[in-house]
Amino acid sequence: MRKATVILSVLALTAFTSCKDKASEKIDAANLEVAAQRDEASKNVAVMTFDRSEHDFGTIEQGAAQETVFGFTNTGNAPLIITSTSASCGCTVPDAPVNQPIAPGETGEIKVKFNGSGSGQVTKTVTIRANTSKGAEMLRIKAFVNARTGTAPATMGPVSQ
Repeated sequence: MRKATVILSVLALTAFTSCKDKASEKIDAANLEVAAQRDEASKNVAVMTFDRSEHDFGTIEQGAAQETVFGFTNTGNAPLIITSTSASCGCTVPDAPVNQPIAPGETGEIKVKFNGSGSGQVTKTVTIRANTSKGAEMLRIKAFVNARTGTAPATMGPVSQ
């Protein structure tokens, strides 16, 4: 046991004395400047500020196509680039200026079309992927869809006994 203690003490002493070099003498000024530029560039971020994040179509008839436009402004300090858009289902189609840089202070629009499918209270989401700090922004549309009048409920056919 005593040998183990002595060996560990010698190893610890060697480790502490071998790290006595002054770290400040090893700093390269060129690397500091590159790091400062990189840090400054990382502060430049695009920010999407929407006029609203949700739209309610109210009560609509089933199959009645709907459309709305979400306005946004790049309130950040770097060009905004939307890389893709997607919706929570195929009944909703977003249209945005994909891969078109939007300078700080400039505005844009995202058109969202909904085909009126479903019935009852319906909520759909649209995801916008962009070079913002979050990486993705969410918009929401909703409506109360009335079933078509005169439409008989689906049946499974005659029941045999």
